[in-house]
Amino acid sequence: MIKDKLVTVTAAILEHNGKILVAQRKASDRLSGMWEFPGGKLEKGETPQECLKRELREEFGIEVSVGHFVAESIYHYDHISIRLIAYAATLLGGRLEPTDHDDYRWVTISELYRYEFAPADVPFVEMLKQKARVIP
Repeated sequence: MIKDKLVTVTAAILEHNGKILVAQRKASDRLSGMWEFPGGKLEKGETPQECLKRELREEFGIEVSVGHFVAESIYHYDHISIRLIAYAATLLGGRLEPTDHDDYRWVTISELYRYEFAPADVPFVEMLKQKARVIP
């Protein structure tokens, strides 16, 4: 298990019309079939907010506004240790076309339990279930 270096990864709690965007990891991925809040690895010299904007543009073809910090989760997978940081986000435009996921859904907080989330994302699911809403 890799525990000595944390890779920083961002996640968007992207709300639109009362629903939150979740995405299913590709079949070829180590966490194949699991669901996550979209985002990606932070590149050198990039802020988490810039990372989220870039990742959502590259992986979904959408433009977002990144809001406040929501929470962070540290998880040690067998293949990588990550620091997953989540921010509230708002959809500004674009046509949702996933390029790096097998599927996506807009779900209500009460529907989150229907999906098997990647372990690093689970604390965000629990937090959302406890709070009625993250984005003011």
